Amino acid sequence: MSILSSAIAPPSSSPSSLLRRRSAAGPRPRSLTVRAAKLPAGVGMPKTEPKLTQAFWGFTTTAEVWNSRACMIGLIGTFIVELILHKGILTMIGVEIGKGLDLPL
Repeated sequence: MSILSSAIAPPSSSPSSLLRRRSAAGPRPRSLTVRAAKLPAGVGMPKTEPKLTQAFWGFTTTAEVWNSRACMIGLIGTFIVELILHKGILTMIGVEIGKGLDLPL
């Protein structure tokens, strides 16, 4: 524990003195920016950050959350139907498995 505490605070500082010092300094900042320590080779920081004010073709956060939930329910439902009927979903809709789509070309 001494290694961890020495890495966090100087040995002369106790936890109570750190709390008093932090509360005397004022409230904590509400935003935090996290960046990689070093960018990979060939990658540069963008000059400006895009500002999207309106939804682009209906791609809003709420719509995408509901679309993904519906997809998960449908996929699990498909697995349950296949488990109960012991047939694949393609066989149930009439596609012959192993013979291709049998399209006349």
